[in-house]
Amino acid sequence: MAKIASFGAYIPLFRLSRQEMSDAWGVPAVPGERSVANADEDSLTMAVAAGTDCLAGVDPATIDGLFFATTTSPYDEKQCAGVIAAALDMRSDINTADFTGSLRAASTALRAAADAVDSGSADSILVVAADCRLGEPESMWEQLLGDGAGAILISKEGSATLRGFKSTAGEQLGVWRRSEDRYVRSFESKVEMKYGYLKSAVEAGQALLDNESLAPGDLAKAVITAGDPGSQGKVARSLGLAGAQVEDMLFMSVGNVGVPQMLMMLAGALPQAKAGDKLLVVNNGDGADAFLVEIDEEFSPVAGRKGLAGHLLQKRNLPNYTSYARFRRLMKVDDIDPRGSAVTYWRDINVVLNFHAGRCSSCGAVLYPIPRVCGECGTKDKIDEIKLAKTGTVFTFTLDHLEDGKYVNVPVPRLVLDLEGGGRVFLSMTDGDPEAVKIGMSAEVVFRRMHDASSFHNYYWKCRPVPRASS
Repeated sequence: MAKIASFGAYIPLFRLSRQEMSDAWGVPAVPGERSVANADEDSLTMAVAAGTDCLAGVDPATIDGLFFATTTSPYDEKQCAGVIAAALDMRSDINTADFTGSLRAASTALRAAADAVDSGSADSILVVAADCRLGEPESMWEQLLGDGAGAILISKEGSATLRGFKSTAGEQLGVWRRSEDRYVRSFESKVEMKYGYLKSAVEAGQALLDNESLAPGDLAKAVITAGDPGSQGKVARSLGLAGAQVEDMLFMSVGNVGVPQMLMMLAGALPQAKAGDKLLVVNNGDGADAFLVEIDEEFSPVAGRKGLAGHLLQKRNLPNYTSYARFRRLMKVDDIDPRGSAVTYWRDINVVLNFHAGRCSSCGAVLYPIPRVCGECGTKDKIDEIKLAKTGTVFTFTLDHLEDGKYVNVPVPRLVLDLEGGGRVFLSMTDGDPEAVKIGMSAEVVFRRMHDASSFHNYYWKCRPVPRASS
C-alpha cells in the first residue's frame, strides 16, 4: 500500500499582527498573527520551498511525478507542476499535474498519488500544495487568512501507511472566487459552518471510522482542517474526539492557509507520532475527504529539513499594515515592464530553473552560468554540467538604490556568494535587512518571482540570510 516516505513545510518569514490590521481600518481585531508572503513570493515559489524541505536527504531523480495543489495558481492556463519539478531538479520523464478549484485539492492530489503508487504506475509521487489568498481590505477575511505550503512524498516504501479513503461530494455552501474576483467571497458564516463544513466533514470522518471499525479512543491524533478553531472543535466533538487528540491548525500563528493546511498539519503531527499510532485526517472543501495514516515506524530527523516546527521558529514581524499592502500590491503604483524573453527563459532552463553550473574537466573550476570556455584555464568545450549547492557565504556585496529604473529609499542588496562545494554566483537578496549584510555572512538560495515581463512570470533564484529562530 502507498506510504508516506517524507514530509515538509514552508511558512514565509514575515508575520503581521492582526492588531496592526485592525488599527489600520478601525475594525475589531482577531487574536494572534498571520503569515505574509514576501512581494517576490507566490504559491509556486512557496511550493518549491516546501518541496525542497520534503526532499532533504532524498535524490529528486528517484521520484516519478509531482502533483501541485492550489487555488491561487500564478497561471489560469499553464501547468505549474512542471515549473516546480524543474526548480526541484527532478527528471523530465515524470508525471506532473495541477489540482485546483477547491480547498480540498491537496487531499484530491494525495489520493491520486496514492492510487498511482498502489496501481504500480509510479514508485513515488511528490505532492506539494501552497496558497496565497487575498481577503478584501477592511474585511475580517484579511485577518483570518495566511500564506504557506506543505509537501508529502508518497512512495512504496515509507514509515506510515495510507488507507481507508472516504469522500463526500456535492454542492455545499462555502467560500469561492470567480475568475474575475481578486478576493475570497463567502455566504453567511454560521450557515456555511452548519450546513456545509460541519455536515460534510463529520460525514466523511464518521464513514471512515465505521469502515475501519475504529473508536475515537483508538486515534492518537486527528488532523482536521477548518477555517477557524471553533469550527474545527465542533467537528472533533461530533466525532467523539477529545481536545488533546486534535492537531493544532496554526490559526493563531499562521492563519487559515487554505489548500496546504492539511499537509502542513501533517508535517506538524508526523514527527511526534509513535509506531502503532493511527492518525485520522479530514480535509474539507466543497465536500470532504477522510483517510487514515497508520504509523509503521517513527520518522527519524533528517539533516537539512526544517519542517513545520523549524519554520515556525523563524520569523520577522512586519512593522505595519502598509508593508503588507505593498507586498500584496494593494496600493496603485506605476508599472514598469522590464525586458523579458520566453525563448531565452526556455533555452537556459538548466541554469534558470535547475540551478546548474559547469565544472571544467581540466582544472576543476566551477563556473556559473555554464560557459563554453573555462574562465580559469581557457579550456574550450570541456565543461561538465553539475548541481549547485543552495547555501554559501557572502564574498562581497553592493547596496543599490536603483530598482527597475526607479530610485528606492531602502537599498536592494546584491550579493556575490561563494557556494558550498564550489561556485560563485551573483544574486539579489530578499527577506533580509540591508544594514545587516556583512562579508562572510551565511546565506541560502531561494526560488522567487522576479517580474512579469512580456506577460509571463519570470522566476529565478535569490538569496537570503539564513533565518535564526525567534526568541
